[in-house]
Amino acid sequence: MQYYTYILTSGRNGTLYIGMTNNIVRRVWEHKNHVVEGFTKKHDVINLVWFEIHSSAENAIKREKALKRYQRKWKMELFEEKNPLWIDLYDEIVK
Repeated sequence: MQYYTYILTSGRNGTLYIGMTNNIVRRVWEHKNHVVEGFTKKHDVINLVWFEIHSSAENAIKREKALKRYQRKWKMELFEEKNPLWIDLYDEIVK
């Protein structure tokens, strides 16, 4: 099984959200469709701009917690390296 750490945003230079899941397609769909009450629904954080694959839930959780401690600037540098235009990667992962 694969596990994912991911970053969502409300739009370019908008609010960031970091999470982890074992099913990234389902989880991002839930964010996009406001299925679960909470931060992402309140702030309309629905665009997947970065994700990483892990072989264990433990590693994905460790990475999620580490990313949450980093400054916003570092988080943005992380995903802008591969996604400088903040393109929503959801269509890419659904294929």
